[in-house]
Amino acid sequence: MNKTLPRVGYADEPDVELARRVARGDQAAFEALMRRHNRALFRTARAILRDDAEAEDALQEAYLQVYRTIGGYRGEARLSTWLARVVANEALMRLRKQARRSAIVPLQPGVPVEEINQIAEGSMDKEPESAARRAEMRKLLEERIDKLPGAYRAVFMLRGVEEYSVEETAAILQIPQATVRSRFFRARSLLREGLASEVDLACEDAFGFAGERCDRVVARVLARLVTEGSK
Repeated sequence: MNKTLPRVGYADEPDVELARRVARGDQAAFEALMRRHNRALFRTARAILRDDAEAEDALQEAYLQVYRTIGGYRGEARLSTWLARVVANEALMRLRKQARRSAIVPLQPGVPVEEINQIAEGSMDKEPESAARRAEMRKLLEERIDKLPGAYRAVFMLRGVEEYSVEETAAILQIPQATVRSRFFRARSLLREGLASEVDLACEDAFGFAGERCDRVVARVLARLVTEGSK
């Protein structure tokens, strides 16, 4: 797992302490917080919007909201859950705007299974794992996840990839826990029809968010804070 490390001095700080520092206007702590959670939060936005550029924009806007409102975080839930909820709300708002403009169906219950592009059947050779094979599987998994209906896709990314609990996923997406369980089971079943056990191998690398992309989002958010004179 390749996560961009936060600035030296904050690497070992717990999330709650980083949140307190950010609430006091510590932008270095905010940078550390963004770098720590960038990949999970990008995946959350990407699962809803199904577009890299749009997901980056949503993530940046959500971070600005976080910076302005983190003083209201009281620790009732994990900070990662609270952050994901902010990002999901921003992404869902954008999805609703897209729906009004181009009749794209927003994330909601009842998306018919018939809309799913069925995964081609076939078994994968049990050859030794290699970097090239892993990259190929990652690409295939990303394509298959993108073909899931939005309701299944968001749940699968949060539960199966980022490993949020059922309760946390329900809170982030604002749906019942039973719905989380049923959608996750169905999404995983659809993916495993074609990918079998290779899903587990490729999940960790899907929709990576490190290096240049991580740096770009952090730099843009910090630049916006300077421009807007946020406290």
